[in-house]
Amino acid sequence: MLVLPVAAVLGSWLEWNATSQGILRQMGETVLPGYAGTSILLCTVVALGVALVGTATAAAVTLFDFRGRAFFEWALLLPLAIPAYVVAYAYTDFLQFSGPLQTILRARFGLEGRVFPEVRNVWGAMWVFVFSLYPYVYLLARAALAERAAHLMEAARLLGASLGRRVLSIALPLARPAVMAGVALALMETLADFGVASYFGIQTFTTGIYKAWLAMDDRIAAAQLATLLLLLVAGLLLLEYRAQRRLRFATSAARAGAAEAQPVRLSGGGAIAAASLCLLPILAGFVLPVLFMLRPLAADWSVLPWNRFLEWAFNSLRLASISAVLALMIALALSFQVRRSPSVLTRGVVQVAGLGYAVPGAVVVVGLLLPVGWLQRAWPESGAGYWITATVMGVVWAYLVRFVSVALQAMRSGYARIPTSLDDTARVLGSGGVRLLARVHWPLLQRSAAAAGLLVFVDVMKELPATLVLRPFDSDTLAVVAYQLARDERLGEAALPSLALVLVGLAPVMLLSRTLRRERR
Repeated sequence: MLVLPVAAVLGSWLEWNATSQGILRQMGETVLPGYAGTSILLCTVVALGVALVGTATAAAVTLFDFRGRAFFEWALLLPLAIPAYVVAYAYTDFLQFSGPLQTILRARFGLEGRVFPEVRNVWGAMWVFVFSLYPYVYLLARAALAERAAHLMEAARLLGASLGRRVLSIALPLARPAVMAGVALALMETLADFGVASYFGIQTFTTGIYKAWLAMDDRIAAAQLATLLLLLVAGLLLLEYRAQRRLRFATSAARAGAAEAQPVRLSGGGAIAAASLCLLPILAGFVLPVLFMLRPLAADWSVLPWNRFLEWAFNSLRLASISAVLALMIALALSFQVRRSPSVLTRGVVQVAGLGYAVPGAVVVVGLLLPVGWLQRAWPESGAGYWITATVMGVVWAYLVRFVSVALQAMRSGYARIPTSLDDTARVLGSGGVRLLARVHWPLLQRSAAAAGLLVFVDVMKELPATLVLRPFDSDTLAVVAYQLARDERLGEAALPSLALVLVGLAPVMLLSRTLRRERR
């Protein structure tokens, strides 16, 4: 069930026909090169941006000690709480021609027309993605540097190396695999995006898939375009996997020695530069977007859709709760099976089930609707189209395809901390199978289960493409409403559901920051 959408997309090439061939040829001669060029340009700049910002901030808080360092260590995670499309709405509302900034500048200096260029373009999208996604690189690079960099830099200092040489020759090469893994994750999010690209009018592969499906009314051509996007994501997955394998270089002795090494103390101009370096991405990725969205609330509460807000919030909470519970149950069952029978087949099934997180929402939607169409044609009286596209079942299915992997990672991490000797003892005492899970594993997994449920809950709340297409009639969620209001240029009204998503997104960020502080202690 979890791998069906991907299999359906790949199987679309078996339905090659003259119509889809003509559409793909026409798109290849007209718009497809533009889609590819825009996607490549966007990914290139985002990769360079997140690598630079994430590595620089990770090095600053790991290798150096300066005033405010403890605050920046967790505050640099805050942009993870805001979906990229919400950041795009916030900047557009404040910087557009009719926004407060240009209005004030025209009134103050007597200017006419547009004061500075339109923000809704590919360069504006690059800014949004870089400052929304750099925490992926920051997290992994910080972990890699904290493992061993301080200890080896101290050894290099005793051997006479200058500070610049220690950073360039030791710290950055140590962080390179982590940076590559973080960049791959950021690029997967960029390729999977629909909200920013659609709102800014950027012609990427994702928007091309929706156009082939909805505008040209050809599901086969859309699925075949989705296959190309899937291949790009698979390449990024391979890059991330290879980079993660290279991260396993630290030994326990090195970590013990690292505890004696201290970060370099900065003062004066160096401390100001390090603090400024850390402050800029926090301002650009979190503080300014939140302030821009708070402005409509402070200016005029009457324009905000308070009467519908509770309904949208209830729909979001309902879908997120159902999906989180089901994802947790599936992840627990799969993890327990791997624990009980760690065969090659079982591990392979679990790995395949977890691939959905890397699949863009647009591909999941196409992959779900393709078999529905096949079933509807073969068995018209089944009502398959109704059950998938007009009920909660279809959208929850899409959520599970994407986010079971999140719960699975958390549950397997929890199982890694439970000694296998407990299983042997329980079996000797007569507890096996489900009793082993209920009486031994579950009490020890409750913290991991809570983290898994929370992460899936927040991801579902922010999910846009699958919800936009598959949601039941008159069941809008906060994410969908924020997108629709922004698309209709009602950005002031979009601030309320957008801020609600930000508040929900803060929960896993705080959980992550607490975990990092506990590991550091």
